[in-house]
This record gives sequence, structure tokens and C-alpha cells, in this order.
Amino acid sequence: EGYQGMVDGGHNIVEVTWESVSSILQVGGTVIGSARCKAFRSREGRLQAACNLVHCGITNLCVIGGDGSLTGANLFREEWSGLLEELVQNGKIEESAAQKYSHLNIVGMVGSIDNDFCGTDMTIGTDSALHRIIEVVDAIMTTAQSHQRTFVLEVMGRHCGYLALVSALACGADWVFIPESPPQEGWEDLMCAKLSENRARRKRLNIIIVSEGAIDSNNKLITSEIIKDLVVQRLGFDTRVTILGHVQRGGTPSAFDRILASRMGVEAVLALLEATPETPACVVSLCGNQAVRLPLMECVQMTQEVQKAMDERRFDEAVKLRGRSFENNLNTYKLLSHKKDLSKIPKSNFNVAVLNVGAPAAGMNGAVRSAVRIGIIEGHNMFAVYDGFEGFAKGQIKPIKWGDVGGWTGQGGSLLGTKRTLPGKYFEQIAEQIRAHNISALLVIGGFEAFESMLHLSEARARFDEFCIPMCILPATISNNMPGTDISVGSDTALNAIMETCDRIKQSASGTKRRVFIIETMGGYCGYLANMGALSAGADAAYIFEEPFDIRELQTNVEHLTAKMKTCIQRGLVLRNENCNENYTTDFIYQLYSEEGRGVFDCRKNVLGHMQQGGAPSPFDRNFGTKISAKAIQWISRKLQETYRQGRVFANSDDTVCLLGMRRRNLLFQPVVQLRDRKS
Repeated sequence: EGYQGMVDGGHNIVEVTWESVSSILQVGGTVIGSARCKAFRSREGRLQAACNLVHCGITNLCVIGGDGSLTGANLFREEWSGLLEELVQNGKIEESAAQKYSHLNIVGMVGSIDNDFCGTDMTIGTDSALHRIIEVVDAIMTTAQSHQRTFVLEVMGRHCGYLALVSALACGADWVFIPESPPQEGWEDLMCAKLSENRARRKRLNIIIVSEGAIDSNNKLITSEIIKDLVVQRLGFDTRVTILGHVQRGGTPSAFDRILASRMGVEAVLALLEATPETPACVVSLCGNQAVRLPLMECVQMTQEVQKAMDERRFDEAVKLRGRSFENNLNTYKLLSHKKDLSKIPKSNFNVAVLNVGAPAAGMNGAVRSAVRIGIIEGHNMFAVYDGFEGFAKGQIKPIKWGDVGGWTGQGGSLLGTKRTLPGKYFEQIAEQIRAHNISALLVIGGFEAFESMLHLSEARARFDEFCIPMCILPATISNNMPGTDISVGSDTALNAIMETCDRIKQSASGTKRRVFIIETMGGYCGYLANMGALSAGADAAYIFEEPFDIRELQTNVEHLTAKMKTCIQRGLVLRNENCNENYTTDFIYQLYSEEGRGVFDCRKNVLGHMQQGGAPSPFDRNFGTKISAKAIQWISRKLQETYRQGRVFANSDDTVCLLGMRRRNLLFQPVVQLRDRKS
């Protein structure tokens, strides 16, 4: 029960085993309980907590909570030696115990759905809360469209607008209210004008997202009811309010949260093992795609500074203090949501084409929407190429406008159509189409085939001047097998599909007892889906191409599962990447397990197949696809300016054909030629 359990002691502090935490990965909330504790705020309470910890021989504490919990933990650590002295004087503990347990090591992990802690890009629980919000928004959109309604959605975030901002970005909301960036004076007129304009363009619904702590520039609260009344009085639109409330805290954790929490848990234990009495208390954070350790109190102070800046109406500073990720989200939303007056945008006269290549991946449509709208803002003429390079060769190219991509963010698959065909056999036709449509730059959104296509086009530049234009690839593939990036658009949605299926299968196996499931995932020769799926579903083993295995390892796994059937967890789950081994196929492993486990457990197999490619994109894929696409178009604009000479674009250097990827802590543009050697 959190600090309360530490103060009360007794049965609240128990030693746990490996089995104690089996089957809790998919459970929402916290199985060990959490409570606000008045007693721990007093020195007497902390004295009692110290006494209970010493009696249990505990000197390492991992605290999972918000800034209040972490501040309390740091204070407890600072007082530790004084508390022990007092306990010795009171005769509660022996002098020898005080010397043996003279130092307390603290490490923090941030668990908060609001994502309101400075120093980390994501806190544990935020992604799951976004899943709940987006599920509701997607459901509301269908009813709003049917009845031509306006919906005002209130989401959590009393002091932080992250949930409201990212869900607005992920669903393409018409307007968002957050505490860090209040609307300018006269926002009522601007918002009503925008809603009317959208209806005039035959958009059948309006979505407005409000953070529960939203304020105006005078620090006055803006509530969902105020907004509803305003829309009804000024525009007469049929308007409804939905307050999501504690729905956002519940439900099963998303794949992102399970993996994030698992990685942070490992890093926290390593930090405790490496800690010395001189080491300051640290908090384990996520920066980009990397777990990092930061000084706990520095992060807490920065978090408190944000609130102070908002109270003093220094809103620009508050946004900056929230961090680079929050600022990028806000800037991207502002660019994409408000249509600019096209007559005031300086025309570049460059034609930029967007196409999808490879297998479909959830999030592709959101990336196309972002590219088209940012391209229009940059002054370019945007063109959509249908059906990949095959469609390019056949001239399936059309201009695409701002309104054409409305509502694309939440749609799965590829609305432009996508094919795995490489451009090699169509060079002449593609060059002719580039000439005919005067295309000055190319944005390719796709998987490994997109990468290979870019290599072919860059190699063909010597023969075709038409290919001497800036070209950029956005990695979008469920397999996450692209060189130059740690994460691809679509892989998070596929991972959630695998995880949800595994959760159901585990439930089935638990009911029947003594059953092992062999599950085959997609991914080609890349083990990302099988490996991360196994981590997020709590599987017993994962067979992947990158980690060769033999019959001895298979035998060891069978023995492990046989032993497991004698414990209280009488089920097994094994994931296999589709191309992990040409001889040890899913059927072979199923037959081997069935034979070797005869009399102890029975086996079932499941090939997940193309269900991994379908479904609505996850909040992460919508957000990631939107942001990297905006960044790619801005890069294209810069390259067009740099390579425009004597009335034409001529780009033939390696750095004008790039892949935009997430590398550890940064988004980087990398020439495909440099990545060529890593593609195998």
C-alpha cells in the first residue's frame, strides 16, 4: 500500500519470488496497491518506516510514483542516518543493525498518466491512457459523423496538457485547450470561425479536446461546459460533452508501457546495485529510445518550475520546460490543425510527390496527411502517387489538397495504395512521369522495399537526370527491419495486436491448464515483433533469426516448461519469428513440444498472419508518423532551396537521398548510401 505499507509494516512488507510476479504483466493499475500517506509526511511516520525497513534488512528502495512520491523518497534518504540514530536511542534497533544498514539507496521510476514529470519523454502509464482516449475518440467520431454533431471531450491533466495535446494530434481534432499554452485573446471568435469553415467544407463533425486544467491567458479556467455553451449560442451546432474521467487510468497496459516499464525496472535495479553512499538519488527516464539516469531532485525542481511559470503567466517558458518532445508536439499540432490563408503563403512553385511503398503499415495515412499539409504550408504543390512505383510508372499521379487528407490520421492500411514493386524495371516510365509532372522532390513512406527503391534510384542518377532531386524515406513497416532507425511507423500497432492476442491465448491456456501455445509472428528475417511481443506478453521463449538456436536449446525449453507445469503457473507461451530457421519450422517445434511434453502438457499452435498489418493505428504510430513526416517535408524544403540552380533543381550528392530515423536519442537524416552495408 505504498508508503502507508512501509509505515504500517507487518504483512505489508513481504519477500517475493519469481512466481509472485507471474501473470501480472497484463494487469492494469498496481497489484501491490498504492495509497496517499499522511503519516509518511511527518518525521514520526518516517521513523516508523525506517524501523520496519531495518527489521527486514532493506537498504535499497525503488519508488514508482509521481513527483510527490519521489520528493518524499529523497527526503527519507537524506534523513536516514538521523532516523537510525533516533531508533538506537529509543531502543527500537541495535547499534550493530544501525551500522550494518547505515545507508539507504533510492532510485525512482515515474508512474503517471499525465506525463507531467520533466526529464523523461514518457512516464509509465501515459501510452495506455492515450489508448483509452483514442478508443473513445474513434468511437465518438462515427456517431458525430452520422448526426453532424460537435463533441467536446474532457481528458485528464490538471496541471499538464500532454494527454489532450497528443490525443488532439493523433485524431486531428479541430481545437485543443491545454494549461501550458492558453488560447490568445478573442479565441472564441477564432474557434467558432474555424468550426464554421470546417462545416462549410462539408466536414460532418467537429472534435474539441479540453484538458481538465485548461485556462485562458488570464489564468481563468476554461471548462467543457463553457465551450459547449459557446458553440451552441454562437453557431447553433448540436453539441455534446463527454468527460472521460477515470476510464483513462484503467484497462490493460499497452505494449509500449509494458516494454517501457520492463526496461526501466531493469535499469532501476542496475542503478541500485551500482549505487554508493555518495551517489545522489536518481530517476530512470526515457530519452528518445534510450533509458537514462538523471538526478532525481533536479527533475523534481524542473517539474515544479513549470507550475510556477504557468502561475506567473510565463507560458512560453512553461512549454520549453516541459521538454523538447512536448514542444515539438505543440508546434506540429499548430501547423496541421489551422489551415492558413493560401493567398498569404509565398508560393515555392516546387512540385513534391508522396507515395507508399511495401506492405501496408498502420500510421502511413497519418504520415501522408502530415506531409501534404506541411508541404502546402511551405508553399509547395503536393501530388499523391497511387499504388507505389507501379502506379508512378502508369501515371497514377494527382494533385492532393488540404481537405483531401481530412480524417486520415485514424485510418489503418494505406489509402494511397501500396505495392512491393521496385522501380528497377520502370526507370524510363518513372523518369518520364517526373518530367511530365515537373516533380522536384520525392517523399517515400514505406518499408524495406522503399529503402531498396531509394538505393536503385540514387544509383540510376548517372543515367537519368530526372532522379537528381531530393528524396526522403520515412520508415513505415510492421517488421521494424529498416537500417538506420530503432523504430518504424506501424510496428507499435502490430505489437499491440500480437500482445492482445497473446493475452487472450494465455487466458485460454490458464483455463485448460497444462497447455503450451506456439505462436508465429510476422517480421521476415527481423525478430523485432517476436522478441518485443514475447517481452510484452510475458512469454517463456522467443525464437528469432538474429539469435541462432539448435535442438539442444529447444530441448532445454521443453524441460523448462515441464518443470513449470509443476508450479502454480501451469501454462506456456512460445513465440517464433516466421523466418527464424528454415528447418525448425512452426510445425516442427509444435510436433517436438507435443512429443517431448506428452503426459505433462499438450500443445497448440497459432499463426497470427495478416491480422498484424490491420487495425486502427495506435496513438504512438499516429503521433510518430505525423511528427517525422512534418520534419521530412521541412528537410525537403531546405534541400530544394540549396539545390535550385539556373531555373531547375539538380541534386546528385549522397546527402540528398536520406532516410529519417530515430537513433537512440535523436531523429537523424542519414544518406541511404551510408546505410547500404547494414541492410543485409
